[in-house]
Amino acid sequence: MFKLLKRQTSGSIVCPSCNQLVQVKEPVCPHCGRHNPSIWGFVRSLRSLGYDYGFISLVIWGCIGLYLATLLVDVGGITSSGTLNLLSPSSRSLLLFGATGSIPVFLLGRFWTVLSSAWLHGGLFHIAFNLVWINQTGPLVAKCYGASRLVLIYTAASMVGSTLTSVAGQYLDQLPPILHGARLSIGASGGIFGLFGALVAYGQITGDEAVGRQYWGYAVVLFLIGFIMPAVDNWGHLGGFLGGYAISRLSWLNPSTPESHRHLLAAITCLVLTVLSIVASVGHGLR
Repeated sequence: MFKLLKRQTSGSIVCPSCNQLVQVKEPVCPHCGRHNPSIWGFVRSLRSLGYDYGFISLVIWGCIGLYLATLLVDVGGITSSGTLNLLSPSSRSLLLFGATGSIPVFLLGRFWTVLSSAWLHGGLFHIAFNLVWINQTGPLVAKCYGASRLVLIYTAASMVGSTLTSVAGQYLDQLPPILHGARLSIGASGGIFGLFGALVAYGQITGDEAVGRQYWGYAVVLFLIGFIMPAVDNWGHLGGFLGGYAISRLSWLNPSTPESHRHLLAAITCLVLTVLSIVASVGHGLR
């Protein structure tokens, strides 16, 4: 934490976009054209956290912290019906902390839960499975697109996945159960599928076919598994993939162009809105 508060005001730094040395006070990197390459003097501290500026660790520990909170809020409601549902928080506590779906969004008007729900999980196996994928895929997306764009892709994909499953749960409930949307939905899998979509887009944009094929394969396999395993949010997965792919194709997120301070400001805005969505959920629920 104290490292993040240490600001460099003189000397040289490594540009986060092209990895070339540049003076701290340079407004534009002379090598790649990135604006504000020193990120107001904090780039060295941020780079010490890795390509993702610590975002993956924030997701992992944030999800773990909220998972423990949902267990502790309603200890009597914890269930353990089989391996897949080991240590599952109650629906009441998940709803309190920001679960999304047709009930929260359309019945209760908690529209902000399309953002908060990606940080909640329904059991020990659920959270472990998702965090393994985030830890594996997130750093690669950060390396390909940049840390700030990673945050934007993950947030947008999570929101699109949550919105799609909520709409499907409200309006497609006459379809067979396997095609239903969710009445109550939680989990980081929409964001994870969004990272898959971003890497597929990266392969198409840069011509790196190996990366595109690999993560397209992961997405297809996991999506098919979702039709076999019970209680899997397939609409959330589909929406997450489409959201991650679509936002990654925008020129503003083109991985062939350098990041700028605008990307960082947008990423910080996403994180602030995420925190506010969880706070709003708890505040609304307690009332």
